Amino acid sequence: MFNTKNKTDMQQSTTSGNGTTLISAGTTLKGDISSNGDLRIDGTIIGNIHSSAKIVIGSNGVVEGDISGNQADIVGKVSGNIRAKELLQLRGESVVTGNLYAGKLQVEPSATFNGQCHMGANVVEMNNNEQQTAAR
Repeated sequence: MFNTKNKTDMQQSTTSGNGTTLISAGTTLKGDISSNGDLRIDGTIIGNIHSSAKIVIGSNGVVEGDISGNQADIVGKVSGNIRAKELLQLRGESVVTGNLYAGKLQVEPSATFNGQCHMGANVVEMNNNEQQTAAR
């Protein structure tokens, strides 16, 4: 009577996996994050972040650790290496201290970056393979 959605609609909406995981401003998380979906960080992460999709670090976002994903859009602060298979964007007043490994790189004039930049899909793949070998 009160529920207008049928059971299969509710199951599809909760298991679609297309949602974005949000770490909101004022939240501090210590530990590594691994996700198959998009991530948006507006809080503080002390640890590594890996996603097979897109990672967004908002203007209030702070990450102390390495970031790896398909795409990365950085507007906040990152202390660590960033690996983006496709596109890495440093926008706004972003501050990145660490090395960049990206298929393509886009940097706005107001962004700050201190480290080395390695570009091309081969570089990102090679670096990921080296990292996995070292972890064994």
